[in-house]
Amino acid sequence: MPIIQVNLLQGRSTEAKRKFASEVTRVACECLGVAPEQVRVIFNDMPPENYSIAGTLASDRKK
Repeated sequence: MPIIQVNLLQGRSTEAKRKFASEVTRVACECLGVAPEQVRVIFNDMPPENYSIAGTLASDRKK
């Protein structure tokens, strides 16, 4: 059973996550030879102050 974890900065819509989960599931089935019912996708929404790029918090980069 594939378990796929996706880390995202907060702010993506439910529809965007729905589409991503559907496409990732389709690709996992094709590549791994599993049924869609076996695929799990976990979204971890991170606040921008909990993520840093090149030493700068993502929340500060938006300014």
